[in-house]
Amino acid sequence: MNYYCLVAGLPDIQAEETKSVVSLFDLKSDLLNELSSEDVKLLRLLFAKYDNENLLTYLQNQESDLNPAGNLNSQDWKELIALMKEFEKPVDTRLLPYIHTYYTNQSDDSFGTEAISREDYLSALYYEYAMKSPNKFVNKWFEYNLNINNLLTAIACRKYGFDIKNLVIGNNEVASVLRQSNARDFGLTGLFDDFETILRIAEESDLMEREKKIDALKWAWLEEHTFFNFFSVEKVLAFVLKIEMIERWKMLSIDKGEQIFRELLAELKQGVQFENLK
Repeated sequence: MNYYCLVAGLPDIQAEETKSVVSLFDLKSDLLNELSSEDVKLLRLLFAKYDNENLLTYLQNQESDLNPAGNLNSQDWKELIALMKEFEKPVDTRLLPYIHTYYTNQSDDSFGTEAISREDYLSALYYEYAMKSPNKFVNKWFEYNLNINNLLTAIACRKYGFDIKNLVIGNNEVASVLRQSNARDFGLTGLFDDFETILRIAEESDLMEREKKIDALKWAWLEEHTFFNFFSVEKVLAFVLKIEMIERWKMLSIDKGEQIFRELLAELKQGVQFENLK
């Protein structure tokens, strides 16, 4: 489906924008009324990452505030969790299949021995589900992000002496190669187009600058993969993803960047501890 008026009305934004022309929340609300029912599913899939965050928060404390960017609120989660408790194969349009898979397995006593956090397990399920999207732009976008995240994780593991195998998530070709290869190039030369660029970015000592360069790479990917999609849903989704980047940079301070880095190292160390207990 083409969205001539909608795309024509989208403002031109650049990667160096310091403020968004529209809030991500307002943009999502408007698009829910503009897109077809099938395209709304694609939009909701992009925002499902906030549902993942909210599910983990809700399971820990049902009274906690949830991220409003998610598709589901506290009442939704209350109803869906009750449904998943009652039925082996619950049916609800709000419930994406990977959420039920996670909920079924998240209380398994053997979880910790697999050296993977609940957050990573849920993320892996999310990526796997999204990469099966019938929309080529969407499934390629998720695979691209998975590859970047896994390569950065592998670089950090090699630098700090952590085991890569259980900290790389997903089951695509790049993830499989990263788990198995001891080669200097991680076995990715010729397999992942932006491999060399990401290696250079990973050498950046300034954490904030590193994050910005990764987002610049993703921005360029969005530009390239929607260049010929003039009035399509892909153009709309790319705009949403760009606004999301701009909003993230509005909120991300140097202190926050350092906090993220410390949390990453803590997660990696925890993984090593679990591995040593096996």
